[in-house]
Amino acid sequence: MFSLKNSEFPAGVTYSFAGESEEQAEAMTFLISAFGAAVFLMFFILVIQFNSFYQSFLVLSAIVFSVAGILLGLIITGRPFGVVMGGIGVISLAGIVVNNNIVLIDTFNDLRREGQGALEAVLRTGAQRMRPVLLTSLTTVLGLMPMVLGMNINFASRKITFGAPSTQYWVELSSAIAGGLLFATILTLVLTPALLMLGENVNNWRSVRRNRSGSLQRSTQTA
Repeated sequence: MFSLKNSEFPAGVTYSFAGESEEQAEAMTFLISAFGAAVFLMFFILVIQFNSFYQSFLVLSAIVFSVAGILLGLIITGRPFGVVMGGIGVISLAGIVVNNNIVLIDTFNDLRREGQGALEAVLRTGAQRMRPVLLTSLTTVLGLMPMVLGMNINFASRKITFGAPSTQYWVELSSAIAGGLLFATILTLVLTPALLMLGENVNNWRSVRRNRSGSLQRSTQTA
Protein backbone atom coordinates (compact mmCIF):
# COMPACT_ATOMS: atom_id res chain seq x y z
CA MET A 1 0.00 0.00 0.00
CA PHE A 2 2.82 2.42 0.86
CA SER A 3 4.58 1.74 -2.46
CA LEU A 4 1.36 2.33 -4.37
CA LYS A 5 0.82 5.70 -2.70
CA ASN A 6 4.30 6.82 -3.71
CA SER A 7 3.96 5.54 -7.27
CA GLU A 8 3.09 7.78 -10.20
CA PHE A 9 0.30 6.52 -12.43
CA PRO A 10 -0.78 7.83 -15.82
CA ALA A 11 -3.67 10.26 -15.94
CA GLY A 12 -7.03 8.57 -15.36
CA VAL A 13 -5.53 5.47 -13.70
CA THR A 14 -6.73 4.72 -10.15
CA TYR A 15 -6.53 1.76 -7.82
CA SER A 16 -8.64 0.33 -5.01
CA PHE A 17 -8.46 -2.65 -2.69
CA ALA A 18 -11.17 -5.29 -2.87
CA GLY A 19 -11.75 -8.77 -1.56
CA GLU A 20 -10.62 -9.50 1.99
CA SER A 21 -9.02 -6.09 2.46
CA GLU A 22 -12.28 -4.33 1.56
CA GLU A 23 -14.30 -6.57 3.87
CA GLN A 24 -11.93 -5.90 6.78
CA ALA A 25 -12.15 -2.14 6.20
CA GLU A 26 -15.96 -2.29 6.20
CA ALA A 27 -15.97 -4.45 9.34
CA MET A 28 -13.59 -2.06 11.10
CA THR A 29 -15.79 0.94 10.24
CA PHE A 30 -18.89 -0.83 11.55
CA LEU A 31 -17.22 -2.02 14.76
CA ILE A 32 -15.81 1.43 15.54
CA SER A 33 -19.28 2.94 15.10
CA ALA A 34 -20.86 0.24 17.27
CA PHE A 35 -18.21 0.70 19.96
CA GLY A 36 -18.71 4.47 20.02
CA ALA A 37 -22.49 4.11 20.23
CA ALA A 38 -22.21 1.56 23.06
CA VAL A 39 -19.85 3.77 25.09
CA PHE A 40 -22.11 6.82 24.58
CA LEU A 41 -25.22 4.95 25.72
CA MET A 42 -23.40 3.57 28.77
CA PHE A 43 -22.13 7.03 29.68
CA PHE A 44 -25.63 8.52 29.29
CA ILE A 45 -27.18 5.91 31.59
CA LEU A 46 -24.38 6.22 34.15
CA VAL A 47 -24.74 10.00 34.37
CA ILE A 48 -28.46 9.62 35.01
CA GLN A 49 -27.93 7.00 37.71
CA PHE A 50 -24.89 8.44 39.52
CA ASN A 51 -25.61 12.12 38.83
CA SER A 52 -21.86 12.62 38.52
CA PHE A 53 -19.68 13.06 35.45
CA TYR A 54 -16.55 12.11 37.39
CA GLN A 55 -17.95 8.79 38.62
CA SER A 56 -19.32 8.03 35.15
CA PHE A 57 -15.90 8.57 33.60
CA LEU A 58 -14.43 6.46 36.39
CA VAL A 59 -16.73 3.57 35.48
CA LEU A 60 -15.81 3.82 31.81
CA SER A 61 -12.09 3.88 32.65
CA ALA A 62 -12.35 0.10 33.03
CA ILE A 63 -12.79 -0.08 29.25
CA VAL A 64 -9.35 1.47 28.77
CA PHE A 65 -7.88 -1.07 31.20
CA SER A 66 -9.59 -3.92 29.36
CA VAL A 67 -8.22 -2.83 25.97
CA ALA A 68 -4.73 -2.73 27.47
CA GLY A 69 -5.32 -6.22 28.86
CA ILE A 70 -6.45 -7.50 25.47
CA LEU A 71 -3.31 -6.24 23.76
CA LEU A 72 -1.12 -7.61 26.55
CA GLY A 73 -2.81 -11.00 26.34
CA LEU A 74 -2.33 -11.15 22.58
CA ILE A 75 1.34 -10.26 22.99
CA ILE A 76 1.82 -13.01 25.58
CA THR A 77 0.04 -15.66 23.49
CA GLY A 78 1.69 -14.44 20.29
CA ARG A 79 -1.60 -14.01 18.43
CA PRO A 80 -2.40 -11.23 15.96
CA PHE A 81 -5.27 -8.83 16.54
CA GLY A 82 -8.07 -9.76 14.17
CA VAL A 83 -10.39 -6.99 13.11
CA VAL A 84 -13.62 -9.00 13.31
CA MET A 85 -13.27 -11.33 16.29
CA GLY A 86 -10.90 -9.03 18.20
CA GLY A 87 -13.22 -6.08 17.65
CA ILE A 88 -16.25 -8.06 18.79
CA GLY A 89 -14.26 -9.08 21.87
CA VAL A 90 -13.50 -5.43 22.70
CA ILE A 91 -17.16 -4.42 22.34
CA SER A 92 -18.50 -7.33 24.37
CA LEU A 93 -15.85 -6.83 27.04
CA ALA A 94 -16.79 -3.15 27.39
CA GLY A 95 -20.16 -4.19 28.78
CA ILE A 96 -18.62 -6.69 31.20
CA VAL A 97 -15.76 -4.84 32.86
CA VAL A 98 -17.84 -1.81 33.81
CA ASN A 99 -19.88 -3.96 36.19
CA ASN A 100 -17.01 -4.15 38.69
CA ASN A 101 -16.66 -0.38 38.82
CA ILE A 102 -20.42 0.06 39.15
CA VAL A 103 -20.47 -2.28 42.16
CA LEU A 104 -17.53 -0.49 43.82
CA ILE A 105 -18.83 3.04 43.23
CA ASP A 106 -22.39 2.19 44.27
CA THR A 107 -21.12 0.69 47.54
CA PHE A 108 -18.95 3.77 48.15
CA ASN A 109 -21.91 6.09 47.62
CA ASP A 110 -24.08 4.05 50.00
CA LEU A 111 -21.44 4.21 52.72
CA ARG A 112 -21.03 7.96 52.22
CA ARG A 113 -24.78 8.47 52.55
CA GLU A 114 -24.64 6.59 55.85
CA GLY A 115 -22.29 9.28 57.16
CA GLN A 116 -18.95 7.52 56.95
CA GLY A 117 -15.82 9.46 56.06
CA ALA A 118 -14.28 9.26 52.60
CA LEU A 119 -11.23 7.25 53.65
CA GLU A 120 -13.26 4.81 55.75
CA ALA A 121 -15.81 4.39 52.95
CA VAL A 122 -13.05 3.66 50.42
CA LEU A 123 -11.43 1.06 52.68
CA ARG A 124 -14.74 -0.62 53.47
CA THR A 125 -15.69 -0.65 49.80
CA GLY A 126 -12.49 -2.43 48.84
CA ALA A 127 -12.84 -4.92 51.71
CA GLN A 128 -16.52 -5.71 51.12
CA ARG A 129 -16.49 -5.98 47.32
CA MET A 130 -13.11 -7.55 46.63
CA ARG A 131 -14.36 -11.12 47.00
CA PRO A 132 -17.46 -10.86 44.76
CA VAL A 133 -15.54 -8.93 42.10
CA LEU A 134 -12.72 -11.48 42.04
CA LEU A 135 -15.10 -14.45 42.04
CA THR A 136 -17.16 -13.01 39.20
CA SER A 137 -14.10 -12.33 37.05
CA LEU A 138 -12.30 -15.59 37.82
CA THR A 139 -15.34 -17.77 37.10
CA THR A 140 -15.80 -15.98 33.78
CA VAL A 141 -12.15 -16.45 32.84
CA LEU A 142 -12.18 -20.11 33.87
CA GLY A 143 -15.35 -20.68 31.87
CA LEU A 144 -13.60 -19.30 28.79
CA MET A 145 -10.44 -21.36 29.22
CA PRO A 146 -11.61 -24.31 27.07
CA MET A 147 -12.06 -21.93 24.14
CA VAL A 148 -8.83 -20.08 24.92
CA LEU A 149 -6.93 -23.37 24.85
CA GLY A 150 -8.72 -24.51 21.69
CA MET A 151 -10.26 -27.53 23.42
CA ASN A 152 -12.57 -29.74 21.39
CA ILE A 153 -14.53 -32.55 23.05
CA ASN A 154 -15.75 -35.45 20.94
CA PHE A 155 -18.49 -37.13 22.96
CA ALA A 156 -18.89 -39.99 20.48
CA SER A 157 -15.28 -41.16 20.65
CA ARG A 158 -14.65 -39.75 24.15
CA LYS A 159 -11.60 -37.80 23.06
CA ILE A 160 -10.36 -34.34 23.94
CA THR A 161 -8.21 -32.57 21.40
CA PHE A 162 -6.52 -29.19 21.45
CA GLY A 163 -6.06 -26.87 18.51
CA ALA A 164 -8.73 -28.44 16.33
CA PRO A 165 -9.74 -26.48 13.21
CA SER A 166 -13.27 -25.97 14.55
CA THR A 167 -11.92 -24.05 17.57
CA GLN A 168 -9.71 -21.57 15.71
CA TYR A 169 -12.60 -19.22 15.02
CA TRP A 170 -13.32 -18.65 18.72
CA VAL A 171 -9.83 -18.66 20.20
CA GLU A 172 -9.17 -15.00 19.46
CA LEU A 173 -12.55 -13.85 20.79
CA SER A 174 -12.25 -15.81 24.03
CA SER A 175 -8.60 -14.80 24.51
CA ALA A 176 -9.52 -11.13 24.14
CA ILE A 177 -12.33 -11.36 26.69
CA ALA A 178 -10.37 -13.45 29.21
CA GLY A 179 -7.17 -11.41 29.05
CA GLY A 180 -8.92 -8.05 29.12
CA LEU A 181 -11.24 -9.02 31.97
CA LEU A 182 -8.45 -10.39 34.16
CA PHE A 183 -6.20 -7.38 33.62
CA ALA A 184 -9.01 -4.86 34.09
CA THR A 185 -10.21 -6.53 37.30
CA ILE A 186 -6.81 -6.31 38.95
CA LEU A 187 -6.42 -2.65 38.04
CA THR A 188 -10.01 -1.86 39.00
CA LEU A 189 -9.59 -3.16 42.54
CA VAL A 190 -6.52 -0.96 43.00
CA LEU A 191 -7.18 2.18 40.97
CA THR A 192 -10.93 2.69 41.45
CA PRO A 193 -10.77 3.17 45.26
CA ALA A 194 -7.71 5.40 44.82
CA LEU A 195 -9.47 7.54 42.21
CA LEU A 196 -12.57 7.78 44.40
CA MET A 197 -10.42 9.10 47.22
CA LEU A 198 -8.73 11.49 44.81
CA GLY A 199 -12.10 12.87 43.77
CA GLU A 200 -13.09 13.44 47.41
CA ASN A 201 -9.79 15.22 48.12
CA VAL A 202 -10.28 17.49 45.11
CA ASN A 203 -13.82 18.33 46.21
CA ASN A 204 -12.60 19.12 49.75
CA TRP A 205 -9.82 21.31 48.37
CA ARG A 206 -12.30 23.23 46.24
CA SER A 207 -14.64 23.70 49.21
CA VAL A 208 -11.82 25.03 51.39
CA ARG A 209 -10.65 27.36 48.63
CA ARG A 210 -14.20 28.60 48.04
CA ASN A 211 -14.72 29.26 51.75
CA ARG A 212 -11.42 31.13 51.99
CA SER A 213 -12.26 33.32 49.01
CA GLY A 214 -15.68 34.04 50.51
CA SER A 215 -14.13 34.99 53.86
CA LEU A 216 -11.64 37.30 52.14
CA GLN A 217 -14.42 39.03 50.22
CA ARG A 218 -16.48 39.58 53.37
CA SER A 219 -13.49 40.91 55.30
CA THR A 220 -12.67 43.29 52.42
CA GLN A 221 -16.23 44.59 52.32
CA THR A 222 -16.24 45.09 56.12
CA ALA A 223 -12.95 47.01 56.02
